[in-house]
Amino acid sequence: MLESKTHTKRKIIKTKNAKAVDRYKKMISDSDITDKQKLILEEKIKNIEKREIIEKDPMHIPNELKPEKQNQILAGPSTLTRFEKARIIGARALQLSLGAPPFIEIPRDVQTSLDIAICELGQKALPITIRRILPNGDYQNIPINYFIS
Repeated sequence: MLESKTHTKRKIIKTKNAKAVDRYKKMISDSDITDKQKLILEEKIKNIEKREIIEKDPMHIPNELKPEKQNQILAGPSTLTRFEKARIIGARALQLSLGAPPFIEIPRDVQTSLDIAICELGQKALPITIRRILPNGDYQNIPINYFIS
């Protein structure tokens, strides 16, 4: 009989939780720890036993979030995160180094494709849309010019 991926993941998580509980119980039986440490370990055991396995609802169909106003960002902060910036700059620098034409007039002090990519991002000259996905699968496509610098 084949098990579903979800069922297999659930078994793995339960096994990890059981191992953690066993490890903490072993630490409690150790005579070298204080009463305060025992209480902390018992509390951890209670928290592990209370854990629920949260799964994405299989019946939920991801929807695109449509803002009421233009330039409104519903998913995440109103600025680019450092991860988004790094991804955009890295991808654009690679494109430039492989011969893609720049979208801006290249300043004199620029030496590398990375510097050009940073300038392009700063001037919002890139035709890029960021997709931010929420935990339930809903998403928002945000053009780069909507972000506050």
